Amino acid sequence: MTPSSPSPRSPLAPQAPSPSPWSEPSGSDPAAEPPPVVPAQLSRPSATAGAPASAAAPHRVPRGPAAAPPAPAATVPTSPKSPATPPTSPARPGVRPERPRLVELRLSAFAGHRAVRFPLGPLTVFAGPSGCGKTNALRAYEALARLGGGAALAEVFPDPAGCVPDRARPDTQRRRGFRIGCTADGPEGLVRLDIAVQAEPELRIVGERLAAAGGPVLLETALRDPGRCSVQAAWHTAGSSPVTRAPLPDDLLGTALLPLHVAGKTDGQRQVLAAAEQMVVALRSVFACDPAPGRMRAAVPVGDGRLLRGCENLADVLWRTRTECGRRHAQLVSAVRAGCAGPVADVRAEPLGGGLLRAVLDRGDGPPTGFERLGDGELRYTALALVLLTGPGVLEVDPPGEVPAALRTLTVLADGLDRGLDVRQRAELLRLAARMCERGHIRFLGTVSDASWITGAGGLGEESGAAVADGITVVHLDA
Repeated sequence: MTPSSPSPRSPLAPQAPSPSPWSEPSGSDPAAEPPPVVPAQLSRPSATAGAPASAAAPHRVPRGPAAAPPAPAATVPTSPKSPATPPTSPARPGVRPERPRLVELRLSAFAGHRAVRFPLGPLTVFAGPSGCGKTNALRAYEALARLGGGAALAEVFPDPAGCVPDRARPDTQRRRGFRIGCTADGPEGLVRLDIAVQAEPELRIVGERLAAAGGPVLLETALRDPGRCSVQAAWHTAGSSPVTRAPLPDDLLGTALLPLHVAGKTDGQRQVLAAAEQMVVALRSVFACDPAPGRMRAAVPVGDGRLLRGCENLADVLWRTRTECGRRHAQLVSAVRAGCAGPVADVRAEPLGGGLLRAVLDRGDGPPTGFERLGDGELRYTALALVLLTGPGVLEVDPPGEVPAALRTLTVLADGLDRGLDVRQRAELLRLAARMCERGHIRFLGTVSDASWITGAGGLGEESGAAVADGITVVHLDA
């Protein structure tokens, strides 16, 4: 009998060892570092919009086997009003924030982005024309959040080939991939996470690094045997042995798995656990919102009252929230009154036959106006206002239940923030977002095609009669 050839993933298959995706390739420039994207800060700079200057250039993440070939770094023009450097220091020097939050998004090689770093503040807006990569930046943020929540790689990237950088050439083993990362600030200081993902021929994580800014590498993984469905992991121990090694799955984020493998007996192990917890808490509780007016006009059945991504079940959520929190509902009515045409006395849901609900505006002087009669801009505005005024208990998110509510932060992602909105609606929505972000329990990341109405050169102040709230981080991208 002739033996069959071993499967490419079989442990019996002869495979050349893969280098670590973090090892410096020969001929590369070790001094090269992805340039930061300098945001435009409105009025006073936000206290948490960027990382400290001392951590602005941590270790370089070089190209590995799963990454694309080197290419010129993406250039991101900044506003003439931008400061020379992004804000770097917290409001109270030496005091760490209690709520973990992301302060930087890195796209080393992802879709159309190469070697760029985006600072993130409490309220961040990516601005640029179609095709400049605004949606891909939000896509990378959401992917990191889902991986931090324990989602499998195939669920997070159903089309991994679309994440591979443009014109990326495969290596000698016909592999292509992408690299993304982020920095979280919190009680443990600045903590960096970088991952390298192989997209072809098989989807897998081939490298991951968790490190404290200015400190040791706390976790590092690398694909050593392509025939196995695992990566070799090493984490900081600082005990009788400096590191501990063990295999981890190649389809899950190792940082999220550390509490299952690290005992926490030494100071080094406790540092690893604290940094991993800070990163996971900062990543989770993300709600990507993209209201679909075409689906919001129809009646919906009574459900669990948790708002979906497309906001098509808005009537069901109004049916719940109007009775659960009168104060927040009153704020919603006030916001809708400011952004919708005609008088608005109430925003509510009314029951129909067969267990269905429809959302209506109560004008206060006659029959209510059903949402089926509202324009796309009014529907998107109302849905986004509701998202900002609620919390994880009302939105379809996965909050970290083991973390006290006082230490959680909900991050709202809104692609096409200005889509379908007139100048009054987008101004009122931005003010509402700024007011909610000031409280610290909500962070907002949106995209717009043109930021002139935010910076005042097109007239948020002129056309709406009021100034924009302080602390908005505007990141300008170019096609």
